[in-house]
Amino acid sequence: MKHSRMRAHLAGILALLLAGGGPATFAQETHIGGLTGEASRGKQLYRRYCVGCHGPLGDGRGENAVWIDPKPRNFVTGTFKCRSTPTGALPTDEDLYMSVTRGFVNSNMPSWLPLTEQQRVDLVAYVKTFSSSFREEKPAAPVPVPSESAANQQSIQRGSELFQKMNCWACHGKEGRGDGPSAQTLVDNRGYPIPPYDFSGGTRFKCGESNQDLYRILMTGLDGTPMPSYASGLTPAQAWDLVHYLRTLQINAKHKRPTADSEQKHRSESKPVGEELEGRANRF
Repeated sequence: MKHSRMRAHLAGILALLLAGGGPATFAQETHIGGLTGEASRGKQLYRRYCVGCHGPLGDGRGENAVWIDPKPRNFVTGTFKCRSTPTGALPTDEDLYMSVTRGFVNSNMPSWLPLTEQQRVDLVAYVKTFSSSFREEKPAAPVPVPSESAANQQSIQRGSELFQKMNCWACHGKEGRGDGPSAQTLVDNRGYPIPPYDFSGGTRFKCGESNQDLYRILMTGLDGTPMPSYASGLTPAQAWDLVHYLRTLQINAKHKRPTADSEQKHRSESKPVGEELEGRANRF
């Protein structure tokens, strides 16, 4: 009986392949702005630029992965750190697009701005084919980001009190340097060590750089890491207070704090550079 079920399962897969189907055929359509993603084009880009780290199966086990810390994302699980959606939900197409566009600070994932917008949309379309979740689940609505409150001394003081009350210091340290008492024990969802963010090291975060991005991180969490969502523990006003306090911890930042429009400006000034792309794809 067991072998009969296996033969039937394999026969079904064979029939699907002979009919021209496959994961990309049934993935949700990808639309970003006025562009529509094409997974077949994205596959070629992925094989050229991404497979070395993320692997041919999208499981984060490319030939370079053994040398990389933090480890490359496993797309198969459908778990993503950077999202505008609630914890446990899939990211939106725009979320994935921004991850490809800006890369991740303190990691080996570079910005792929040298690719055209259409190429990045195509990459998103192909990345979605690795996880069945994108075919089985409906997209969740993004977590709203209300207007920012005044970043005055009173707000900063309230944020400081929340930093203590919510035990943020246990991971990030009393001065936000990522050296809290729990820092050395933290691991991600695959069991790999993962250090807390060091706020004194700059103005960029894992998932953006504006105050709005930091607010979103607090309310969505970084899935797959020990950083939880505080959507049920903080009011919007409290979240803004915490944002304002966390900004004061960035004492060693070398760059002017970016605005919400800075990334769009950066994108508009970027030009595709073939040699730069090859360098990014062959980092090891």
